[in-house]
Amino acid sequence: MSDKEAVGGARKQFGDIAPKLAEISEDVLFGDIWERPELSKRDRSLITCAALVTAGKPDQMNFHFPRALENGVTRIELIELITHVAFYAGWPNAMTAIAKARELLGPAKA
Repeated sequence: MSDKEAVGGARKQFGDIAPKLAEISEDVLFGDIWERPELSKRDRSLITCAALVTAGKPDQMNFHFPRALENGVTRIELIELITHVAFYAGWPNAMTAIAKARELLGPAKA
């Protein structure tokens, strides 16, 4: 499955209200940027998740945290990413990201 397909179709999600944004989301972001061979999808997911934590964007984490796991990032790596970024992005952003990770991924297994 390509990233373009994984998005569920931006044109279906919001193309009725923002057709150009849907078009460039599918064609440029997921059709071109995510498909470039210079970085793996796993690395792109790590970078994207770090950017979302840094920016404090929990709504976008809903899509990208689970997608990161599909792209090969482990649960431990995702939590470590949040822990590491806390000192650069700010504690409140890290706390929001950890809460979102727990919500999306469930509590840690012993």
